[in-house]
Amino acid sequence: MLRGVSMVTAIRIVLLCVSIFWVSLEECAGKSDFSRNSSSSSASPPLLQRPSSVNIGALFTYDSFIGRAAKPAFKAAMDDVNADQTVLNGIKLNIVFQDSNCSGFIGTMGALQLMENKVVAAIGPQSSSIAHMISYVANELHVPLLSFAATDPTLSSLQYPYFLRTTQNDYFQMYAITDFISYSGWRQVIAIFVDDECGRNGVSVLGDALAKKRARISHKAAITPGADTNSIKDLLVSVNLMASRVYVVHVNPDSGLNVFSVAKSLGMMGSGYVWIATDWLPTALDSLAPVDTETMDLLQGVVAFRHYTTESSVKRKFMERWKSLRPKDGFNSYALYAYDSVWLVARALDVFFKGNNKVTFSKDPNLQKTNSSSIQLSALSVFKEGEKLLEIILGMNQTGVTGPIRFDSERNRVNPAYEVLNIEGTGPRRVGYWSNHSGLSVVAPETLYSKPPNTSTANQRLYGIIWPGEVTKPPRGWVFPNNGKPLKIAVPNRVSYKDYVSKDKNPPGVRGYCIDVFEAALELLPYPVPRNYILYGDGKKNPSYDHLINEVVADNFDVAVGDLTITTNRTRFVDFTQPFIESGLVVVAPVKEAKSSPWSFLKPFTIEMWAVTGAFFLLVGAIVWILEHRFNHEFRGPPRRQLITIFWFSFSTMFFSHRENTVSSLGRLVLIIWLFVVLIINSSYTASLTSILTVQQLTSRIEGIDSLITSNEPIGVQDGTFARNYLINELNISPHRIVPLRDEEHYLLALQLGPKAGGVAAIVDELPYIEVLLTNSNCKFRTVGQEFTRTGWGFAFQRDSPLAVDMSTAILQLSEEGELEKIHRKWLNYKHECSMQISNSENSQLSLKSFWGLFLICGITCFIALTVFFWRVFWQYQKLLPDTGDEERASEVTEQASRSGRGLRAPSFKELVKIVDKREAEIKEILKQKSSKKLKSSQSGAGSSHSQHNSEIP
Repeated sequence: MLRGVSMVTAIRIVLLCVSIFWVSLEECAGKSDFSRNSSSSSASPPLLQRPSSVNIGALFTYDSFIGRAAKPAFKAAMDDVNADQTVLNGIKLNIVFQDSNCSGFIGTMGALQLMENKVVAAIGPQSSSIAHMISYVANELHVPLLSFAATDPTLSSLQYPYFLRTTQNDYFQMYAITDFISYSGWRQVIAIFVDDECGRNGVSVLGDALAKKRARISHKAAITPGADTNSIKDLLVSVNLMASRVYVVHVNPDSGLNVFSVAKSLGMMGSGYVWIATDWLPTALDSLAPVDTETMDLLQGVVAFRHYTTESSVKRKFMERWKSLRPKDGFNSYALYAYDSVWLVARALDVFFKGNNKVTFSKDPNLQKTNSSSIQLSALSVFKEGEKLLEIILGMNQTGVTGPIRFDSERNRVNPAYEVLNIEGTGPRRVGYWSNHSGLSVVAPETLYSKPPNTSTANQRLYGIIWPGEVTKPPRGWVFPNNGKPLKIAVPNRVSYKDYVSKDKNPPGVRGYCIDVFEAALELLPYPVPRNYILYGDGKKNPSYDHLINEVVADNFDVAVGDLTITTNRTRFVDFTQPFIESGLVVVAPVKEAKSSPWSFLKPFTIEMWAVTGAFFLLVGAIVWILEHRFNHEFRGPPRRQLITIFWFSFSTMFFSHRENTVSSLGRLVLIIWLFVVLIINSSYTASLTSILTVQQLTSRIEGIDSLITSNEPIGVQDGTFARNYLINELNISPHRIVPLRDEEHYLLALQLGPKAGGVAAIVDELPYIEVLLTNSNCKFRTVGQEFTRTGWGFAFQRDSPLAVDMSTAILQLSEEGELEKIHRKWLNYKHECSMQISNSENSQLSLKSFWGLFLICGITCFIALTVFFWRVFWQYQKLLPDTGDEERASEVTEQASRSGRGLRAPSFKELVKIVDKREAEIKEILKQKSSKKLKSSQSGAGSSHSQHNSEIP
């Protein structure tokens, strides 16, 4: 990631400079030390003969942290490839090196020189700015361009089909930083970056990623490429005056340490600051190892991200070999990516040649048109099989020193991962990992790939971090700016309900319940908050609270303090604190004492309750009659008398005055349960009727919000509140029915006048206001119906303001400690001499749902008693059937009945009814006689058989 000129400027310079070195290129064209792989298209193509050597290019800055590590890695890879007989099968791999010299212009020139050497692939550059330029050349000449260090996210676009990177894309690094910021709970950061393609595009991705987490970049501090110490100092001084203390540094490894050196001199590396560095810092530290103590002192508490490469035996062997390669050169992760890039191209070429492909170049027709110009671009040749080789590279699946090497559909390496480092003591300490598979974790990413992806917030974890100033607790991440601007607090200049908030002659210029809550919450914050209260409104009428919220959104105020209702629409634009008082819309209407009704005795029960109770009276009376009819003479007699008995017995139990005694056990069981039910019903009825007749009953034409909606009468609302918009937008009430009212006097006057005299039928307002209003209404007005919305009041801060979170915590603490209640009693300790809400007679009626359990018990008891009774009757009926001696006579009767077309079913049912109607004593007597007769018959039969036996004896 080096300095570079802009793309447009570089293109113009290229066109001017090609003509300068064209002559030298012509001279070197025939004297190249590198073997030609093939001739141009004008010559006859050779048969499928494998070339003796093949050229690839390497373009990077030699004298840089990345370049000094990459060059020995390139040479080691070339030697290893040529020494391995299983790769390329005898074809020698040549690397053509070109120094970009940390210059966009020279880098572009070097790229053209590489292409002149008929390279089949180019590795590099390390600068994203140069990569943008060279990608156009690679597209035109069909030469795959593999970069081991260019991390600009936009290089993966479809605009550069021949570009792919063997290192990680900064897109993933920015999401790793975003997850870390979200994990730490910060909402705003300042991005410090080099103003080139890599810096700008990386920070752009960071902003998009933060937006998904409801965070943002509050300021982008761009550093000019090659900026001196004074320029960096001026930039850091300006950002130090801002509120955010979280800095993300995305610069070049060769000059990035200057940022921390200046920050240290400005006192910005102490407690309260957060510094997050991208992979450039670990690259610099690894290259400088061992790092001197002075440099480490600059970086204490910094958090940095480093490319994670899988630990393997191949990597360990390479690290041991590195010491013998160039022990004086620093090592960093880009050396690993450079080494793997060479091997990736070599193995791809091996597959390419094994597929019976050959290397050929041809003239580009588009470049032939420049022959008439002094700029001879037509000398550059197109690699005809470049697209095939690119396809093979993208399809490769191998393992190198950096781990598995595979590419996804966007030409990025799969499974991107980073190490999270904390700079402390004498070097960096790893506190965790990040991968797009599992997010932040303390476990190595490769151990989690076999498990399902899980990037949930609850799954994120890191080891403890020591922050700047040797602090172990995560910094708050923001302070009040040091530019002398206090917090601008907007306070509504109310003309009504001034106990909540109003103007005051004494400092701070405002007073009221809301102001005391806000001040008490500020006192709990661990830092001072400079502030100025500014009245909003002309003082002649209540200001519009929606307009006040818009002023906060427009950055005219930092916060709005007052009786601000938290609504869904408002939360889309500002951040509210935790509610400090409950609220909700209610309806207030005139009331009058209800007139006594001659039918008041029916009010305790609902219609359903009366109907079910009456039905059970009759049902229980009928069941008791059935159970007592065979035992009790009081339940016998003519049908008319028995019917009267049923009705009399049923309803006399209501007063426990029934004169009939129950005899049967089943009848007594049913009666006991029923009398218990009657006792409960009587007691409830008496209590409810007493309340109706003795407690004052108030009534109103308006019964609640529903009856108010269906009417066509005017409705009063408080001027400036959200109630008007709610009635119109949510309840679809016509705007012409809404009457804005200024203060409490207008409220009372409008209600007294009524709709016919120019007043209103009812008022819709929030409950805290209504509590104050009804205190002075002499009980002439009450709330009707239920509270039909439930909201609260809070303080409105600008979107994503960190102060809103701290204030919410403070308000919760006030509530838990009872301070909110003390402030409430100080300002709003109203005593209501009359009930605020009128009682609804319908709601006070006793319904069936309060007694269905009793009726269920009674019904089950009746069912069991009837079942036992009829089972006994059926048993007796079976006993009364004719015996075997009578069955023959019965069969004759059956035959006669069948001839006449008559069955036995009707006579049998009549006999059953007769048995049911008979007295129990009569049934028992019949069964007794039948039993005696059966006994005698059996005895006489036995005697006659004995006499017959004796007569037969000679």
